[in-house]
Amino acid sequence: MVELTGVTRRHGRTWALRGVDLAVGAGELVAVTGPSGSGKSTLLHLMGTLDRPSSGEVRVAGHPVGALPDRRLSALRARAIGFVFQQFHLTAGVPALDQVAGGMIYRGWSRRARRERAAAALDRVGLGHRLRHRPHELSGGEMQRVAIARAVAGEPALLLADEPTGSLDSAAGEEVLAVLRDLHRAGTAVVVVTHDPDVAARCPRRVRMRDGLVVEDGGLR
Repeated sequence: MVELTGVTRRHGRTWALRGVDLAVGAGELVAVTGPSGSGKSTLLHLMGTLDRPSSGEVRVAGHPVGALPDRRLSALRARAIGFVFQQFHLTAGVPALDQVAGGMIYRGWSRRARRERAAAALDRVGLGHRLRHRPHELSGGEMQRVAIARAVAGEPALLLADEPTGSLDSAAGEEVLAVLRDLHRAGTAVVVVTHDPDVAARCPRRVRMRDGLVVEDGGLR
């Protein structure tokens, strides 16, 4: 689904990545761990085509990211990749259904089609009964599940999650992790950046980073 070969990324004089080789197959669930500053988020941004490598190659769904013009890169990102972050990025006062439907506005679908897909995505994450609820009426775990529904409503093959449980209590974190595992079982490739060893332990494959390098890759169990 995504493959990095000899990838480096430099920010000024600092090397965030120093030659990374990593491949994630369709339907895998992978945890990326490591101390702060090890390159985890940079790796995720490169996988998600939000950034380009200083050298090396990134391929997403078979497409060489470095060779694509911005317009085609944006289209690939919209079609194939979903993003979930530690902060929910929900708009105050907007119902869950419209939060999710709004994430598909650039897909060219009708308003009715977007809302139907949004309702289905919210039902998929266990929030079919919360379509009209606004962020202030939802718990932290429910807000993160709305964010996940928004990320997967367009049925991307790859979901990238950066510390998705980092701002949640343990019970809400369990809810979110259960949703990610369900998506994995349904065939979505999921890459989770996390500092939480309990979250990492739930993933079939664990990749550990340090100083911009992959220092351990647990492979598949």
